[in-house]
Amino acid sequence: MTRRCALVTGGSRGIGAAIATELAAAGHRVAVHCRTDSAAAKAVLDALPGTGHALVTGDVGAPGAARKIIESAVEQLGTVDVLVNNAGVYTEQPVATTSYEDWRAGWRRLVDVNLLGPADLIWHHVDHLRHRLQGPQGARIVNIGSRGAYRGEPNAPAYGATKAALHALTQSLAQSLGPLGIAVTAVAPGFVRTDLTEPMLVGPAEDDMRRQSPLGRIAVPSDVAAAVAWLSSTGAEWCSGTVIDVNGASHLR
Repeated sequence: MTRRCALVTGGSRGIGAAIATELAAAGHRVAVHCRTDSAAAKAVLDALPGTGHALVTGDVGAPGAARKIIESAVEQLGTVDVLVNNAGVYTEQPVATTSYEDWRAGWRRLVDVNLLGPADLIWHHVDHLRHRLQGPQGARIVNIGSRGAYRGEPNAPAYGATKAALHALTQSLAQSLGPLGIAVTAVAPGFVRTDLTEPMLVGPAEDDMRRQSPLGRIAVPSDVAAAVAWLSSTGAEWCSGTVIDVNGASHLR
């Protein structure tokens, strides 16, 4: 059987690296994407189980970058069956204490990376699927959203808003792409312990974060990766349009 191929954006660390590893373990050939840190992405790539993986670079928030990212992944893998939109940025910008200049710049960067970038990647991915020899049937798109889209992000409103928009995009595309046999889903993680978030867990903050979940622990990247790997599988088609909460029951809706 031909191995399925996946592109994971923001795959050089944290959740993205875990997703790439989980997909590779499930038998996918994986294109690991990064913006600029090729060394970190190469380290992830070299550690993936299996063979035939690839490295892709580019700023998903830059105009025209999405086409090059998809083309590079297709050129190296032969096709992309699964697109995982994981790349994203988070910045805190409380409205009462942020200058208008920083407010405006922050919003535009987050919209570019967290919303327009995934939208552009999806367009080019679907264009590839529609024109490839075997057609689009069975392809998967998985978007990484956030618990903050539902719970709110008082200190990072642009982040919460862009993730909410990504959830809405997921559900709209699930309806429009269903007739092509493409299932579109999203996961909405809560707080996840990574090298980037570790500084936020100093002193009593770690215990406070642990108490958010009745399971009594803080999520790790593999918790999110497991959900993404299942949604990427051929058996998860009927979940198209779903946004799965991956937050350890820390926020219910």
